[in-house]
This record gives sequence, C-alpha cells and structure tokens, in this order.
Amino acid sequence: MRPPPSGETRVAGVIGDPVRHSLSPALHNAAFAELRLDWTYVAFEVPVGRGGEAVAAMAVLGIEGLSVTMPHKRDAAEACDELSPAAALLGAVNCVRRDGDRIIGENTDGAGLLRSLRIQAGVDPAGLHAVVLGAGGAARAVIVALAAEGASVTVVNRSPEAAERAAALGASAGAAAAGASGAPVGTATVGGPRAVRDADVVVNATPLGMTRGDPLPIDPALVRDGQIVVDLIYRPERTPLLEAAAQAGATTLNGTGMLLYQAAEQFSMWTGHDAPVDAMAAAVGLDIAG
Repeated sequence: MRPPPSGETRVAGVIGDPVRHSLSPALHNAAFAELRLDWTYVAFEVPVGRGGEAVAAMAVLGIEGLSVTMPHKRDAAEACDELSPAAALLGAVNCVRRDGDRIIGENTDGAGLLRSLRIQAGVDPAGLHAVVLGAGGAARAVIVALAAEGASVTVVNRSPEAAERAAALGASAGAAAAGASGAPVGTATVGGPRAVRDADVVVNATPLGMTRGDPLPIDPALVRDGQIVVDLIYRPERTPLLEAAAQAGATTLNGTGMLLYQAAEQFSMWTGHDAPVDAMAAAVGLDIAG
C-alpha cells in the first residue's frame, strides 16, 4: 500500500472535456501504488477553450504533470514554455511536465501505438503498409510515428486538406528519421478507403464507433483476413469496426494498449522511474502476457 495523501503528496492528472470516463487515473494510480510512490492522479474536467489556462496553473499549484486529451491538445501546446521535437512537429501535446517553473510539452501518442503493435500484435512497422483513418491530433501522431519507423502510410480522411497536411507531416518525419539512421524512408500519402484492401495495418483514429448508432468509418467488406485492425477507441471495448474485422479474420486491437503504453511513457517522464506496465495493465483489465 502506498502512503495516504498528505501535504507532501505529489499531484498529476488528466485534463479533457469530457474526461470522467478516462482510464488514466486507474493506470497511473496503480503504478504509484505498485512502486509505493507518494503521488496521486486525478481527472480535471476543463471546459473547451480553457486548456491553456489549466497548463499555466501547473507551476502555481505545484502540479507535477498532466495528461492532455480532447479538446485541449493544441491549446496546451501553445501554453508550454518548451516543446519536445515530436510535440513541436505536431503542434499538439498529450503530456505536460513541470521542470521547476518551466512547462514542457510532450507527445507520447505515437510511441504508445508503436509499442502496442510490437507487444500486442508482434509486428514491427518498418516496411509495412498502414492505412490511418482520420487526420486529427491522434491520427497525426500515429501517422508521424509509423512513417518515422519506415512504414508506408496512406491517410484516409473526409477533408482532403486536413489529409494533405497530416500526410506532409508523416512524409517529413519519415525522411528525417531515414536521414538520421540510414533506415528505409517511411512515406505518407493521401488515399481513399479502397487503400484498406492492400494494407497490413489499419488504424481508426476517428471518433466513429464511440457512440451507439455511429456509422462505420469504412466499408467492412474492405477488411480481410491477415490484417491488423486497430481502433483507438477503448470505450466501448469492442466497436462495430472491430467486430466486423474479427469476423473477416483480422487481428484486432482496441485503444487500451495505446493508452497503456503512452501512459507508461508519461509516468517515466514525471517520476524518473520505469513504469510498472504489468500492474498498470491489470488495473484496466488488459492482458499483455502474450
């Protein structure tokens, strides 16, 4: 058991709107308990448009770290004193840490997705063809991460302009990573839904499937046996897209794995300790033993 909260307890939390459904408190408080750290993690419901104010209040209140979810990722980035290279490229943060009075913005979404694919699905993204549905903040982080690892990414989105911007970020990240390491260049281009047929990995980064009655983000007939289909939604655990993909013979993952591994990255940034991933996974009912 960790110590009960006191005047010495260090505080971290998640900001979003809505946020009461978040699994992040369960993840982080399980990690604090496992390592017996005098920390606590809470959810802050922050209204739309006030995410920057919440980030600015960290230094005043002594909050050590914040996870940032919709719709505050861009506002939070603008409120930071410094951004990591990934956060600067994306113009969005999902994690904020305090270094004295300075606020540092990070983005761990892409790293979380990559670890989920490697550990849960047993695949390395290098050389794979991935289709990403969506071009919002989470989608851009996934596109950049996959391209930087040498994947060929096709962006499918209703707005061509947003898709072009997201693909340009991915192409830039792929070229930069290849130039630094000499690895194969990852690419990112814009395509249509039919690109799903030829994909090794399909990632739904849209909110479609979160609410009962939502249309599927793609025609399920495009999904085939042997693919890996990831839906970044984790509530409900089994979206209609994942149901259809499983029926087609695809390997399916929901967003809990990405949530777990991006949270583990955040935990280490804040505390300086390796995250107890097994304890965190158990707290949200995720079996990662395989």
